[in-house]
Amino acid sequence: MDKKSIIGISLIAVILVGWMYFNAPNKEQALKARHHRDSITKVAIKQDSLNAIIFAKEQVKQDSLKKAFAVLPDSIKKKQSESKYQLFTNSSIGINENVVLENELLKATISTKGGAITKVELKKYHPYNDRLKPLILFDKSDSTFQNISFKLKNSSTILNTDSFYFKPSIKQCAVSNNQTQSITLRLETNNPSSYIEYIYTIKGNDYMINYETRFVGLEKILDVKDKFVTLNWAQEIKTQEKYIVKEREVATIYYNEKGEGVDFINARKMEEVSLTEFPLTWVSFKQQFFNTTLIAKTEFEKNKAVIKTSEDLSSNNIVKTMYAQLQIPFQNRNIEAFEMKWYFGPTHYNTLKAYDIGIEKIIPTGFSVFSYINKWMVIPLLNNLSNINAGIVILILTLILKTVLLPIAYKTYISSAKMRVLKPEIEELNAKFPNSEDAMKKQQESMALYKRAGANPLSGCIPMLLQFPILIALFAFIPASIELRQQPFLWADDLSTYDTVYNFGFNIWGFGDHISLFAMLMFASTIIYTWMSQSILQPAQTNQMPGMKYMMYLMPLIFLAVMNSYAAGLSWYYFLANIITFIQTWVMKKIVDDGKLRTELLANMKKPEKKSAFQAKLEEMAKQKQALAKGKK
Repeated sequence: MDKKSIIGISLIAVILVGWMYFNAPNKEQALKARHHRDSITKVAIKQDSLNAIIFAKEQVKQDSLKKAFAVLPDSIKKKQSESKYQLFTNSSIGINENVVLENELLKATISTKGGAITKVELKKYHPYNDRLKPLILFDKSDSTFQNISFKLKNSSTILNTDSFYFKPSIKQCAVSNNQTQSITLRLETNNPSSYIEYIYTIKGNDYMINYETRFVGLEKILDVKDKFVTLNWAQEIKTQEKYIVKEREVATIYYNEKGEGVDFINARKMEEVSLTEFPLTWVSFKQQFFNTTLIAKTEFEKNKAVIKTSEDLSSNNIVKTMYAQLQIPFQNRNIEAFEMKWYFGPTHYNTLKAYDIGIEKIIPTGFSVFSYINKWMVIPLLNNLSNINAGIVILILTLILKTVLLPIAYKTYISSAKMRVLKPEIEELNAKFPNSEDAMKKQQESMALYKRAGANPLSGCIPMLLQFPILIALFAFIPASIELRQQPFLWADDLSTYDTVYNFGFNIWGFGDHISLFAMLMFASTIIYTWMSQSILQPAQTNQMPGMKYMMYLMPLIFLAVMNSYAAGLSWYYFLANIITFIQTWVMKKIVDDGKLRTELLANMKKPEKKSAFQAKLEEMAKQKQALAKGKK
């Protein structure tokens, strides 16, 4: 870094420090601000205390009412419910039981109170903290609920299906292979011809469960002026992985608007979004590696659809809470049927894509053209070699990519070698233009020299430019790749997240509280590659731009800070890519004869310079302009 650069950076630092000093509040202002904050805090604490007291009193009141109601005879309970539930009174009292849907992949438990699926187990997956048990995607104890709300005519009371008891057709439904079986749960009214039905259909070897709602004989009973009933769905996302922080960074809600495509709530923001312009076809509560998705056979109404995410950072086992309010069309016909499907399963690209509804777009495969690297190469490789350790698969992937890029790497090396053998001529130019005011002239002469010799000073950027889209694609996909989940390799027990070989016991800002050995290997190999590139491959370029030398060594440090808390699988790939580059460079250095190459370049410099038609035209125009100027004089 030259003297002027150092002076410039120093001046910027002085200006920043001065600005912060003169804009800092004085002692009196700081004291007032502190008193103001303290008073606000006291008011907030007092209000929170009042809210807590009110809530506690209400809970005590509700609990007392529940206890009192529980000991009443059924006849009295029924009379007290008749005014509220009207025709649904008989179904407001009952015994909660469980109904089970099961196949080779999942087990879903349905509660007869509410008729909704309250628990799902994924048989082929396991939580990080107990790899012997099936993974519980969610259950009722996680404050998960799903109900349909509606209003009766001549009543202001809104009823919810989770307040009533459904009668199931059977209690157990287990299928395998291509078998299909259904369970019907009926919410009866006092009139045998009026009822609500939920029909669940499960098929063997499938993560999808068909879910149909049927309103029969209720067209004169329900008050549905807006032509829809409301489906409410909420779920607390439990932690399933090694690091809950990484889960929170990606857990969010995706949704598909008909005519607009797939969109989502930013995972790093807690938002409430109203979707009123376009009808929805599906909504997905996405975790890091799993998702629960509700899909409409046709579409949900666009009126008053709401999705929302929230989180409690103090919780050690709840990643986020997600909520969706969706509208089911209701045309006041004698039989209103609306078909939906539940997907309970892994966020696995091929599995989701097979349903052909665009749900695979919840997987971050990368932007635009970058995504095809994952779709056409990485994903097929991981799936076809699923019986091989994932670390070895990444090695095979790296070998394939480096082999495909080898011809370009060879051309790049030749171009770099040309610049290296032209070092004596570059040094002559440095001696010819020693002063800084001649920097522009020296640069022009250098570029002219490279052009006559047939060398390209920008060729060293080509390998980085080619690797960059690959790195971006893998950067997006590897932490979300369920194929790498819980896949051990060497000292890492899970390639989908970072490995830890040493914990500091405290957090270092921008780096973390640990050391990742894979990230350190990546860093060391990148430093060596940078040194090799600057001191061996392109020394002439480095000498012309000495400030760039320090920048090239700063980038690996920044990258280390990022990769230290990133997926070990990506650090492993980048380390392998650097090692293979070293080997390729060493082999090419043995093959290419610098002396022969220099002789060739010197011969090129003696040849008359060929000018393109465009360049010749520019020179002719310049000559005409000069001649015209002389004529005017």
